Amino acid sequence: MWDTTDEALLEGFATGDAEAGVVFVRRFQAKVFGLASTITGNGVDAEEAAQEAFVRAWRYAPSYDSRRGSVGTWLLGITRNVAIDRSRMSGTRREIPFEALPMELVSEHDDLADRVADRDDVARVVGALRSFPAEQRDALLAATLLGLTAREISEATDVPLGTVKTRIRRGLRRLRDELRTQAAL
Repeated sequence: MWDTTDEALLEGFATGDAEAGVVFVRRFQAKVFGLASTITGNGVDAEEAAQEAFVRAWRYAPSYDSRRGSVGTWLLGITRNVAIDRSRMSGTRREIPFEALPMELVSEHDDLADRVADRDDVARVVGALRSFPAEQRDALLAATLLGLTAREISEATDVPLGTVKTRIRRGLRRLRDELRTQAAL
C-alpha cells in the first residue's frame, strides 16, 4: 500500500478504505501540519487546521483534477485556506518580519520544495519567483502563502494599497505565463 500513487490513495481515502486513509494521512501529515503551523504560528490552531484539511480532502476528493496539479499541491491548497481562515477567526496571526519573507521562503536551496511538496511543480514555482523583482515577489508571497490581504501588506510595507494590488496582480500573471512557457518546453 505504501507504494501506491497519491491519486490512488486519495481515491481510496474518499471511498472510506481505512488502509488507504491511514497511508494517505501519514504520507501528507508532516507537510500539512508544517504549512498550517507556518501560517497560524500556533500549534493548537495548526493541529485543528491540519485535521480540518484532511476532512475537507475526504469530502471534496471527487473535485480533485490531476490536470490542475498534484494531489499534494491540491491538499496543501486546502490546508492553506483552512489555516488562513482559522487564523482570521481566532484573531491570531503569526508575526513575520516582512523583510525576512523572501529569504525564508525563496532561498537558494530547494528546502521549500522539500518541506512543502517534493514536487517538480513547486521547484518550478520557486525558480520562477527567484527571477521576480523583490517587491513583486514579496507582495505575491505575502498574499498567497501567508494569506495577508493587500491592505495588510500595504500597512506592513508603507506602500500605497493600489501599488500592492498591482504588484500582486502582475506577479500572478507573470507566474502563470512563466509556468505555461515552462510546460510548453
